[in-house]
Amino acid sequence: MTLLPHDRYVDEIAHQVQQLRAVVTSGADLAATVPTCPDWTLERLVLHMGGALRWSGTLVRTRAQENIPDEQVPRGDGPEATGDAAALDAWLAEAGGLAVDALREAGPDAKVWGWAGTQTSGFWARRMTHEIIIHRADATLAAGMPYEVAHGMAADAIDEWLEIVRYIQVTDPHQAEEELRGSGRSIHLHATDAPPELNAEWLIELTEDGIAWRRGHEKATVALRGPLTSVLLAFYRRLPLDSPELEIIGERELLEFWLERASFG
Repeated sequence: MTLLPHDRYVDEIAHQVQQLRAVVTSGADLAATVPTCPDWTLERLVLHMGGALRWSGTLVRTRAQENIPDEQVPRGDGPEATGDAAALDAWLAEAGGLAVDALREAGPDAKVWGWAGTQTSGFWARRMTHEIIIHRADATLAAGMPYEVAHGMAADAIDEWLEIVRYIQVTDPHQAEEELRGSGRSIHLHATDAPPELNAEWLIELTEDGIAWRRGHEKATVALRGPLTSVLLAFYRRLPLDSPELEIIGERELLEFWLERASFG
């Protein structure tokens, strides 16, 4: 596992907060249903994301050694006014600033509780980066706005997801994760637009001991090919597999099987 520099994650959180704020202030209908999170409106999605930033920022700022309940996170439930884009934007901006400031001050190695094995502030920098990268995609889809993300960040988001699926399989498997076991089946992800030095290809093997994965170009039971952002969004179930920019080679059923059981984010 090769992580990006801590400051790169923190800078990306700040950038993504600005991009999400642009959706909030674009005139988009805050009451609109988010197609990729149909239980949420656009406002509810932003409240979730801002609440996550405030929660993680509080964990890091206080160097918490155990989880902090939501009700103990200052202003974690949103602004007083509902349905008000200006109030929501200001609340989100403050949430982003709190998280960014806490992470910058802590650096990557401060001891902080985390839920996926890594007990450092660096875990939260990476986790919140990819949380907001994906949820900004949800917001832009709901608002009908274009979406893009830097190649290096998109690749790291796929790495992180695979690491978390593997962690859950080992430490706290549920039926869905248990079904992602077996031998002789594999998935290849291939970004067609990334620079060669990024090595934006993955082989995911379903083994009896859980998933195993590595970067590289290898034959697999099924391959998903397309621009890196599209591969990322499809892998996170934000983009239909039938989208014209994607190509599936081999046993599509296996890819669908994976997506149904490894849903995250």
